[in-house]
Amino acid sequence: MGNRPGQARGRAEPGPSALTGERRQLINLAYRLLGSLSEAEDAVQETYARWYAMTREQQEAIVNPAAWLTTVASRICLDVLGSARARRERYVGEWIPEPVPGQAEWIGGRPGTAGADPADRVTLDESVSMAFLVVLESMTPAERVALILHDVFGYSFAEVAGITGRSPAACRQLASAARRRIRDARRPPVSATRQAAIVGDFRRAWEARDIRALVGLLDPDASVVADGGGLVSAALHPIEGSEQIARYIVDIASRAPGGMTILERTVNGQPGLVARQDGTVVTVFAFDIAGDRVRHIWAVRNPDKLQPWRAC
Repeated sequence: MGNRPGQARGRAEPGPSALTGERRQLINLAYRLLGSLSEAEDAVQETYARWYAMTREQQEAIVNPAAWLTTVASRICLDVLGSARARRERYVGEWIPEPVPGQAEWIGGRPGTAGADPADRVTLDESVSMAFLVVLESMTPAERVALILHDVFGYSFAEVAGITGRSPAACRQLASAARRRIRDARRPPVSATRQAAIVGDFRRAWEARDIRALVGLLDPDASVVADGGGLVSAALHPIEGSEQIARYIVDIASRAPGGMTILERTVNGQPGLVARQDGTVVTVFAFDIAGDRVRHIWAVRNPDKLQPWRAC
């Protein structure tokens, strides 16, 4: 699902261009590990800061700078994950991973603008779907790191052990436990075309405030989780059941201020929706679809998590 930083390259020159070339891969790795694009960028920035803090002699002594950068970034992310649990216990309401736009959208400009394409930051595949990231949140930091490094980026367990400070056997066990969590949560795959059709039907039923149609699109045991971070209004607890969800979102539509539009967009590589108020994205909706029904909806409203969507 991903490419190993520095894989099959031999020794890389420790010059600025070679180091900058690793940035995209490091962002991809850190985002999957942390579930936050802003924290991923901070972790990668800290990684580069540590490189440039070394003397020239120390840098030249490193045989593979790309591998060094990956190791340091992974360890920084592991430390961040260790402290994240305490921070999220103090978080107001539910915490949802930070959503990223699809390749059809952009950050800070129009397509073709240098550095504007979000694919320059995160390569989208199934390992960044919201459903996958939410399952990762249920794992221990060590499980998460072992799974992402081995299964997504193709590191051997011996290499993972060198990064995490655990034995290869322990890393194998951690990844195995993480895979079980993924398998337990995984649903039969639904084609992207079918997902897009269901999300489109959901948008139209929502705009029409058609409770019956919405109930028909929702699994009876569906849930909605919202994340406002205490900065904007949002449900503090999950809303469960198709009837309750349908009435809740219709009520939202009836109370929405004028100028609100709902648009179909790609969210973490999957069909989703965004609510835009006066040209600014105020909510991003990610969907988990099983069969012909919506099983889960994640609504991210925390404005700090919507920075990449401001120009979408």
